Amino acid sequence: MLKQHSHIVAPIPDELRTRALYTVEELRSRGKADKEAIEKLYNLIIDMTDAGLDFFFIEPLRRLKASNMMLGMARVGISSMLKGSKMVVQKVLKKLDDRSLAAILDFIEEIIHQPEET
Repeated sequence: MLKQHSHIVAPIPDELRTRALYTVEELRSRGKADKEAIEKLYNLIIDMTDAGLDFFFIEPLRRLKASNMMLGMARVGISSMLKGSKMVVQKVLKKLDDRSLAAILDFIEEIIHQPEET
């Protein structure tokens, strides 16, 4: 679905991509939105959110060679955004059922891509 629309891209570490795909496969095979699944999904979503926030907000400042003070201020703001995101994600995932779990796993699978060959 995403490839049919304009979209933005954020790179993630290979370890996070591998963990995301493994987590999706594991949780899909279990098929239950139990406490363990919710915890694994929560941690994955937060780590992916953190990587995206870093890329979209901190990386431009790094490329502009912003001062340490400016980077520090940006990190404080990002930290606040991540805390807010954690609260929302936690509340949403508390109400997760098996069908919703499958939908979230589909979405994660849709946004994770291998690096292109050069």
